[in-house]
Order: sequence, then structure tokens, then C-alpha cells
Amino acid sequence: MAVPARTCGASRPGPARTAFPWHDRGPRPGPGAGRRVARPPRPLSLLLPPLLLLPLLAAPGASAYSFPQQHTMQHWARRLEQEIDGVMRIFGGVQQLREIYKDNRNLFEVQENEPQKLVEKVAGDIESLLDRKVQALKRLADAAENFQKAHRWQDNIKEEDIIYYDAKADAELDDPESEDVEKGSKASTLRLDFIEDSNFKNKVNYSYTAVQIPTDIYKGSTVILNELNWTEALENVFIENRRQDPTLLWQVFGSATGVTRYYPATPWRAPKKIDLYDVRRRPWYIQGASSPKDMVIIVDVSGSVSGLTLKLMKTSVCEMLDTLSDDDYVNVASFNEKAQPVSCFTHLVQANVRNKKVFKEAVQGMVAKGTTGYKAGFEYAFDQLQNSNITRANCNKMIMMFTDGGEDRVQDVFEKYNWPNRTVRVFTFSVGQHNYDVTPLQWMACANKGYYFEIPSIGAIRINTQEYLDVLGRPMVLAGKEAKQVQWTNVYEDALGLGLVVTGTLPVFNLTQDGPGEKKNQLILGVMGIDVALNDIKRLTPNYTLGANGYVFAIDLNGYVLLHPNLKPQTTNFREPVTLDFLDAELEDENKEEIRRSMIDGNKGHKQIRTLVKSLDERYIDEVMRNYTWVPIRSTNYSLGLVLPPYSTFYLQANLSDQILQVKYFEFLLPSSFESEGHVFIAPREYCKDLNASDNNTEFLKNFIELMEKVTPDSKQCNNFLLHNLILDTGITQQLVERVWRDQDLNTYSLLAVFAATDGGITRVFPNKAAEDWTENPEPFNASFYRRSLDNHGYVFKPPHQDALLRPLELENDTVGILVSTAVELSLGGRTLRPAVVGVKLDLEAWAEKFKVLASNRTHQDQPQKCGPSSHCEMDCDVNNEDLLCVLIDDGGFLVLSNQNHQWDQVGRFFSEVDANLMLALYNNSFYTRKESYDYQAACAPQPPGNLGAAPRGIFVPTIADFLNLAWWTSAAAWSLFQQLLYGLIYHSWFQAEPAEAEGNPEVRESSCVMKQTQYYFGSVNASYNAIIDCGNCSRLFHAQRLTNTNLLFVVAEKPLCSQCEAGRLLQKETHCILPAPPPAPPPAPRPLLAAASLTPHPCPADGPEQCELVQRPRYRRGPHICFDYNATEDTSDCGRGASFPPSLGVLVSLQLLLLLGLPPRPQPQVHAHASRRL
Repeated sequence: MAVPARTCGASRPGPARTAFPWHDRGPRPGPGAGRRVARPPRPLSLLLPPLLLLPLLAAPGASAYSFPQQHTMQHWARRLEQEIDGVMRIFGGVQQLREIYKDNRNLFEVQENEPQKLVEKVAGDIESLLDRKVQALKRLADAAENFQKAHRWQDNIKEEDIIYYDAKADAELDDPESEDVEKGSKASTLRLDFIEDSNFKNKVNYSYTAVQIPTDIYKGSTVILNELNWTEALENVFIENRRQDPTLLWQVFGSATGVTRYYPATPWRAPKKIDLYDVRRRPWYIQGASSPKDMVIIVDVSGSVSGLTLKLMKTSVCEMLDTLSDDDYVNVASFNEKAQPVSCFTHLVQANVRNKKVFKEAVQGMVAKGTTGYKAGFEYAFDQLQNSNITRANCNKMIMMFTDGGEDRVQDVFEKYNWPNRTVRVFTFSVGQHNYDVTPLQWMACANKGYYFEIPSIGAIRINTQEYLDVLGRPMVLAGKEAKQVQWTNVYEDALGLGLVVTGTLPVFNLTQDGPGEKKNQLILGVMGIDVALNDIKRLTPNYTLGANGYVFAIDLNGYVLLHPNLKPQTTNFREPVTLDFLDAELEDENKEEIRRSMIDGNKGHKQIRTLVKSLDERYIDEVMRNYTWVPIRSTNYSLGLVLPPYSTFYLQANLSDQILQVKYFEFLLPSSFESEGHVFIAPREYCKDLNASDNNTEFLKNFIELMEKVTPDSKQCNNFLLHNLILDTGITQQLVERVWRDQDLNTYSLLAVFAATDGGITRVFPNKAAEDWTENPEPFNASFYRRSLDNHGYVFKPPHQDALLRPLELENDTVGILVSTAVELSLGGRTLRPAVVGVKLDLEAWAEKFKVLASNRTHQDQPQKCGPSSHCEMDCDVNNEDLLCVLIDDGGFLVLSNQNHQWDQVGRFFSEVDANLMLALYNNSFYTRKESYDYQAACAPQPPGNLGAAPRGIFVPTIADFLNLAWWTSAAAWSLFQQLLYGLIYHSWFQAEPAEAEGNPEVRESSCVMKQTQYYFGSVNASYNAIIDCGNCSRLFHAQRLTNTNLLFVVAEKPLCSQCEAGRLLQKETHCILPAPPPAPPPAPRPLLAAASLTPHPCPADGPEQCELVQRPRYRRGPHICFDYNATEDTSDCGRGASFPPSLGVLVSLQLLLLLGLPPRPQPQVHAHASRRL
């Protein structure tokens, strides 16, 4: 029985609901299309050509204006399916293109991708590339050790005795306020000429090295001048390395004194703000200078720690965290009478970027109160280090204690936890200016193989929070050749403009002895590094033989990707590596977890899996088959993988030996042929070495044609595979024009364009004028419609993209269209492949009218059926469009067509923005499944600073009590104040939570952040389905059915007449993760038929998924296989000492005058920690 039409307020029960399984998975927004303005509807005679307009059957009657019965709507769905299929068969030309390929079978060969052979070859090529860099590294490290051993220390060395190229000299000379300019001390600095070099993306000089010295280190100190003296000899070794391997990029020696000498010479890329670059804080230096670390940082927050001292401690902890890499583990706790973690982390966690950010934010909340209890702090730290039930580095173990001083030595704690083996090193830091006895702090460090440091002011923080690496390097130096092993880093951003690189590192040891018969020196001199650009590694991988959806990737022992098509950081931070986990680069599932683990373990493997993939524009999710094959890259920590869809097992290789045919096909690339043969876009690939690239495809085609007039497709400077395939596909797509498109009237079927795109790089759009509104990527492999068509059977609809925040589409001049595409599958000798995609572009408004007619009860194409007082009929999508909503929605939940004229300008929007109530019902009834994921490479606009005051935040202002306190003046606190004022004016950004801005690209206006992405895809329901949306007194009937052989869902629903049904809205967009993390959410409950408020996603946490939860289930990883944390011959007698500075009245007066005159003194180097640097 037909269901009578409802009226507002008439409540009724819904039909029994068939149970369907559901599960959550999910897609997201991408680039848009053109916009235009409503025009009068077309005559119906133009909308329904007689070929495909099937006989219109009258649906069985019911009471006047009843909701359509299920079989009626199924009938409408079949008519829609037949209309789409008929148009695609005539204009798509799939069958005709198959025949064209078979007719030209003699012009190409079918080649096979053999995954195992491919991946082993690429792994071998990468190994050979990296091995050449390893040999260069070893030559450099050996030479450096010998040069330093032969060097004689000079106490009286002067700046004018050393001639070198100061990489920052040009920037300083341009600064009229530079002290060096005023003093004329640049006489010893070389002035060089540079030439542009595309390999370095920079101007370089191959005859010299360049030297960079951190801003807070005095260039004229004896230690630095001696360092410059002996490292000068490295210049010839750098040059000889390049002679042996011209592909070498930056060769760098990072000294433990802070000096960086690199080759070839290039001016330093100084930021607009103060340059905080220090090689000892770079990821590659940290990784090469010591073995992995388990570190517990404990901070004294007793009542005596307040004001400036507490600020210094907070900043010191943040700087200490920056000395840790992803191979290290850390926790931070504060203590007074009791100890407690400063963050939600209750145990050691990996020192990755996101965890360190949690620590840095938590440290800012520390408050001083109570009394000092060293015992509580150390017991907490030892308990943390003894916890063996968690993942950790299991190498160097250390405790870093920051305090303002105390009397207790807590010897009983050390006897209980650390003696006699002393497996945990203790480093103590006396922070601030005070009169406390520092002897207990010195004793703690010396008794536990550590070191004692003093941090009286800001200027000492950066130096003294990284000097501990020298102590950790002792076992490495004493181990000798055993420790001389090259390590390869994570991906990071090169400071000199190479882009993303990895660096091979090798430690350089001090081979001198302190005197005849004395013990061997145990200081690390520094780290040698050689960069390898990721682009150079990518060039060793197959480019276009793997198809649009095949790719190569590589990961390291942490599971971070070295290569991956989704490794695209939008912003980079010089201070941090680029760490994208393989499971975040793709949509995670159990199969990929197994693959990742096997690769980290260094195994070989192959597995075919069914998995989810995001579309290139990140709006859609597809469930696909993929073949994964992987092997380790020998002599490295990397593993290489290959991903191939089954249809990419084979590919075409053109064989155009006939030069006459080459010329004939090439002529179809000329713009003069476009009017008759359609417009051709060619993929901007590297066809030849001398081909000038351009983002404008018309200009690129022009450059290509001009080059082809000078060279042949068989030229040695060109990629013959790419050129032959391009020319072949030009000819094949032209034959499609000749056989199919040219003789058809597109207007009769309301088409704006027809098109074909190929693996060879051709996109042909017909007619030529349609190219003016073609917005798809000219590289088919980077076009979302192309890649999705290969992964899906049938016809893939792609409406123009619209963002909810932008204005609606404007329909004008028939140019807004909907792409419909499908892959062309060939079967040649039992080998199946998909070398092309064809499709049509539907006129949006005309097809909206056609849609209404096809989903109606018309018995005659020009005569709509009417229901009189005595007649009985069902509502349809045409006559009753004021009461009945009819839509086509694609598999991502985006509106494609509607019978509501006012919704035509909303085509391309997520349907929840059009009808939230109905979209929620479709989701609740399992027509759609949701997938949520996180994008860790996103960029967000910077947030305004929390402190808007005019004064520098870093300056400490003493209270009246301080001025009245005689002890304050008689101590060194006054000196600290003036020094703090000086440094605060210059380095006030150090007291900010994120000081990286000063070091990064000054032009960058966005910062990295995490984006939460939500996408939808078709769920488990495939059949026709009726349901009711029951929301009190305002219910709605709806019917939904998938259209066969398409990615469309046909939905018919009663229009809402009441507002009570507005319950919740599904979102399909990116959410910026810049808000404080909310508390953990409870486990998800089974979703109800009706919407719940919880379906509107909460703002995502500041670091993506809740970090406190993630660390409880850490992903599998492996640390480096070597560890140097102990050597029986280590001399631990050098363990730090106090360096108090009793200020005089003259000093205080002089500093005050400097403040008034605005002449800050030259920062002095903090070299108290290692006088033994005088080698």
C-alpha cells in the first residue's frame, strides 16, 4: 500500500528497518572548478534525445500525491542508469579506443613490472649512491683527526692571523650597526665571487670553504681561532672529494666548539631576526655525536625558585629538549617535597616533535612553592629509568637536575640506585645568581660520571644545555674505530636551501694525548656530515612505468618515511626533522602495520592487501587492491617498498621507429590542429635536459615544440621512453576524435566537452573552446579524476569543488560542468592494463533539468502528468518538486544533481551543508561510512601572541623588597639583572615557547600544525532502501538506492516542512588543530538511527590525536644497533667546577652606561666547561 503524503505535525511510525552492518572509515576537499549565473531552462526537446529517452511508464496509482512507491523509484533509477550508460557508450568511446589500440598494436610493446626485481634494483642503486658518500665521509673524518693531531695550540693567536671566508660577513657588512664594521676587524675575511649552481639551488664558490660561527660565540676567542686554524686544511680534502664524486652536495664539519666549516662556500642565509643557528643543535649533529639516550629531567620548584630563576629553568628545559632526537627517550618532572611529572606522561616517551611540544607547554605551567627535596626528585628519576616495561633507548641513561642550590647530597639515594656500577650519569645545573654553596651539586655530578654546569643568565643557556654531549661522547672516542660507523639521519630541511635532505654522519675523535705517557684524550672534536637531497634519491626510482597509482617508498628504523608520494610538508622548521610515519602517510590498517614492522626488522616480503586510499584531492576514499613488495637497503638503516595496483603489472612502451609516423603524430601537438582535433595538454615531464619548465601549459607546450624542432625523439639528451609514449598517445587520441567525437553533436546531449587522458601524458579536450574552462591538472598522474577512474569500475562522477566558506557556483554560458570518467581496460594476449581514461563533461543546468524528467511519471516527453481531484498518482521529482526532494550524491557525499533549482549553485558541496538532516539519516542507515585521520604536514596561520604588552617579555624586574634587601645587592644578582636586561633586549624570543622563528625562513607566514580530516565513502548498503526520519512531530520519508556502474546514490525524500529535525550536522572538511586538547573521549557507542550531537566532531587536540593516549600504545620501532655508553678507561675526573664572577662597582656602572647608550657588549663565549678544548 502506498504511504500517504504527510503533513507537518503528523507523526507516524516508520517501516521495519533491515539490519545492515556499519563501520567507520572515511575522504576531503580539493581544488575547485569554475563558477557561473542561472539562466532560463532549456526546452525539453533539447534535453531528451529520442535515442536514449526510454518509454515513460505510468506508475501504479495511489491516493492523491502519495510518496512514490519503492518499485517506482527503482524504475526511475534504471532510467537514470540507462541514460548515463548510453551517453558514455556513444561519446566516451571506450570500445572504440580499445579498437584503436589493437589497430596500432605494432606501434607498442607490453612490458611487465616485476616487483621483486624492481625493488631490489632500486635498493641497490640507492645503496651505491649512499656508499659513495660514505667513502667521502671516511676520508674527511680521517683527515680531520690527523690535521688536529698535528696542530700545535697557539695561546697568542690573533684574528688577523687567520684568513677565511666568514659566511655571515656580507650580512654583517650590510648592517651599519655591526661592531665588526666599526672596528674594521674584517681585514682577515675573504671576499669571494659566486656562481649560480642549480644542484645547490644557490650561488657557490668551488675554490673555498665557508665558516659559520654562532652569534653568541666570540669569533676572536683563542679557542675559536685555533679551531679555524687547523680546520683550514680540510678545504683541500673537500675539493678532492668533489673531484672524485662530482655529485656530492654540502660537505660539512660541525665542531664541538660551535664552528661550522662547509664546502662549497656560499653566503649564509641569515634571517631577518637574530640568527640562532648552532650546528651542535642540528638533528644530524646530535645523532652523530652520541649514542641514544634515556633522559629524565627533574626541576626544582621549591619556594626559593622564583622570578628570574624559574624563568631561566623553564627556558633551559626547553633548550635541553631540543638536544634530543627521535632515537632518544625522555620525561620531565618537577619536585619540591614531592616529585611529579609536569605533563600527562607518566613514563619515558620518545623525544619526537609532538611529545617535546607537550613537555614545552607543560613546563611553562610550573609554579614555585614548598621546600627543596632532592631525594624525592632523584628517587622519581631512578624509578623512571629502571622501568623496563616500556619502550626506551636502552643506551645512555642520565638525570638532568636544574636547581638554584641546596645542601643535601642524597648519597643514600645514589648508594641504593646507582652505585657501584654508576650506570646512570647525573648532570647538575645551578641556575640563577645566588650565594648558595654549589659544592653538593658538584659532588653529585662528579660522583655519578656526570658534569656540573652553571646557568647564571640567559646567555649561558644554549651553551650549557648542550655541553653534556661531550661527556656522552667519551665512550665513543675511547672505543676508537669500533665507534666510527656512518649513521643516516631522518629527513630534515637543509639550512642552506637544498630542500629536504638526509645526512650521513661520522664522528670525529681527538687522537691527541695530554702528555707523554698520559691517557688518551676522550673529547669528541665534532661530526662530519654529507648531505643527500631526497630528489637525487627519487631520480633512482621508476618514474612513469608504475602507472598513476604505483609508487616507491622508503622508511627508517623509526618507521618514518624517507620517500613517499605523500611526504609533502607545507612548512618546515630548521630546528626539527621532518618525521612523517608510514602509517600517517597512508591510511592505517593491520596489514600496513605488519608491513611496517617487517621493513623495520630488515626483512624482505610481498603481500597483496585490500586497503583504503585517499584521492589526490583528499575529498574521497576508495577501497582498492594493492601489492606491497619490500627489501632492506643494505649498509643503511632504511628499507625500500614498492606499491603496485594489479592493473599496473603491465605497461605500454611505444616503438615509433617510423620517423614519418613520428612527424605525422607530432603535428597533432601543434596548436594549429586544435580547432579540428581538440585541445591537447601535455604533462609537464622532464622529456629532455634542455626543455624549459613552465607552470603554464601553453608555454610549456611551446617550449616543447621549439625543442623538438632541434632534436629528435631518439636524441641522447632526451628520455626516449617518455617522448615515444607521448607522441604515440597523441596519435591514438587523435584517432578517437576522428572516429567518434568529430561527427557527434555534443549540444544534443547537453555535453560541454569530451576528453581522453593517457599514461603517456596526453590530455585531449574536444572541442577546442572547452579547454578555456578546463581546470584539471595537465599531468594525468596528478589529476584526481584520472587516478580515481583507474581504481574504480564504471563511471566516476566528479562535481565541481565548492568550499562551504566560499560563494556558491555561478551558472553562466553553459560552462559549469560535471566530469564523468571511466578507465579504458585493454586485454592483450592475456595481459590486462589500463593505459587511458575517457569521459564527458555534463552541462550542469541542462542535466539537472533532464534529471527531473527521468525521475518523473511523465507519459509524454512534453506533457507532464497532473493529478486532478478524482485522479490518483504518486509524487515525482518534476511536477512535485515543491514537496519532493530528489538528488544524486556521489560516493564522497557531495551533491551532484538536484531537482531543486535553488540548489544548483550548491552542486559540489558536501550534502550535509545542503540538507544536514537527510545526510545524517543516510549515514545512520549505513549508506555512508566515515573515516577520520590526521594530516601532520598541514600549515596554519600563526596565532596572535598571548602577551600583547609593549615591553620585552624576557626582562626581569626586581621588586621593592629586592631593592631594600642588602643581600640582593651584595650578591651577584645586580650583575644578573643588567646582563638579563641586555640579553633580554636582544634575545627576548628565547623566553617564548617557540623560538624557532628566528632561525627559520623569514618569509614564512604560516606554521606547521595538525589537521583533522573527515571523509565519507559508500558503506555496506547496495540495495534499494526505504526509511523514515522520525523526529517527534516532524518526520520525513526517504528512499535511497545506488546507481549501478556509477559512484552515485539516488535519493528521494520528502522536503522538510518543520525545523525540529535539525539535530546534528556531519562535517566533511579539515579542522585546524590549534586548540587545547580536550579530555579523552569515552569509547564510541553504537550509533543511533537518529543524529546525536556527538556526531558533530569536537575541535581536534592541539597535536592531533590525544598524545597522552598515543604514548600508551607506541608504534613499533628499533633504535640503532650500536650503543657506546660505557668504557672502563673513561676518566671522569673532569666533571665541572664553579665559575663565580664577583661584580665590582665599576662593572655595574659600566653596564649601566652601556644600557643608557644602547651599546650592548659583545657576547663572550662560555668556555668554562672545557678548558681542555685547548688541544
